Amino acid sequence: MAEHHSAEPYEGMHLLADLHSCAGPLDDADEIATALREAAEAAGATVLEVNVHPFGEGQGVTGVALLAESHISIHSWPEHRYAALDFFLCGKKHDLDAALAVFIDVLEPERVRANAIERGYGAEMEIVRR
Repeated sequence: MAEHHSAEPYEGMHLLADLHSCAGPLDDADEIATALREAAEAAGATVLEVNVHPFGEGQGVTGVALLAESHISIHSWPEHRYAALDFFLCGKKHDLDAALAVFIDVLEPERVRANAIERGYGAEMEIVRR
């Protein structure tokens, strides 16, 4: 596969977060949609569309904020008081910690585990193939 470097280097961050023992509304599609919009705003991102699918009363939701800069998504399991979040934003100007803080305020987890991964092209990086 040939490498293509005609564009300026791109840098992004991908934050994966697990929210455990949540006391907040894991099954409320409207609350989750609002949190997706507020998280994008807190990060300084541009919302193109928000779509949240509820799986029924007492069941979880799957939601995504499609952003000009990429996406924020959530999958929730109220029966386990758990939510999995995925924040992927390009550029250094975005505040992923502020976006995560919105969900922490809304979902009230007792424990949060978060991992950030640098993403991008055009920069020097190690190539790993499996």
